[in-house]
Amino acid sequence: MKDIALIDDDFINKNTQFNELISVINDAFKSSSIEVPLRHHHDFKNPEEGIASTLLLMPAWNPSKEAGVKIVTVSPNNAKFDLPSIQGTYIYLDAHKGMVKAILAAKSLTAKRTAATSAMASSFLSKKDASSMLMIGTGALSVNLIKAHASVRPIKEVYVWGRNPEKAKLVCDQLVNENFTINPVESIKEIISNVDIISCATLSKTPLVLGKYLKKGQHIDLVGSYKKDMREADDETIKKSQIFVDTFQGCLQENGDILIPLQNGTIKKSDIKADLFDLCSTKKQGRLNNKEITYFKSVGHALEDLSAATYYYNKFKNE
Repeated sequence: MKDIALIDDDFINKNTQFNELISVINDAFKSSSIEVPLRHHHDFKNPEEGIASTLLLMPAWNPSKEAGVKIVTVSPNNAKFDLPSIQGTYIYLDAHKGMVKAILAAKSLTAKRTAATSAMASSFLSKKDASSMLMIGTGALSVNLIKAHASVRPIKEVYVWGRNPEKAKLVCDQLVNENFTINPVESIKEIISNVDIISCATLSKTPLVLGKYLKKGQHIDLVGSYKKDMREADDETIKKSQIFVDTFQGCLQENGDILIPLQNGTIKKSDIKADLFDLCSTKKQGRLNNKEITYFKSVGHALEDLSAATYYYNKFKNE
């Protein structure tokens, strides 16, 4: 155990440069050597809370090089205990000899790689001059999503909405020294029509992004819903949009933002234009003009975790 690197949240938070991490993840999506099986998704009863918890196992490997598996639990009611709903650990392995090289804090690893992936998608899908953003949600992802999006677009104005206004204010307070203005808003409706990028990271089962308020040229970034009965945007939103996903494999299996409109006939599978493998390899294009509304749905992919773990492990070893 003495040779296993222990890479904690503090190290990850202090050693993240989003432009670097985005580049690493982009290279991973271009690679043909990394193998990723469909993640294990297990809901299990939690009688104490009256709502199921979830266990996710996310393996990936680059043969004879590196491998890893993320073990994550999702407990939707954890806010009342002042705990994050998502918790976990990442085990980073030598794929040649099999030994454990590092154990990383999955909370920060997940937040950073998720935000970096959304920003990478935005670099293909949002307008190049996108300068304003609405952040819906106030969890651990919100600060990271704002910073990541601002690393790829000239963001000047940010607005934050959350069900708890105090939490929205806390998010703003954390980013008061950034190169953009940031303010909490009391309702989504008051600002959603006036921003270029809408990022949503919640556990909502009812849509928060409503298509009737959208305008031409916006980019919708949806990262919260991870179950078949969860969705953050309504049918009108997806109907108005050019649709992109992080991976076809994950998004056609697990989340309501894609599955519900597929099942009710609002969209067809052929309406999904591309995934990140297509975009990063330039096999397909993202945004074609400034009038399109683009819709990106992410459920997370173990390739992102493995590439991020390699990024932090190399930084840790080179200290």
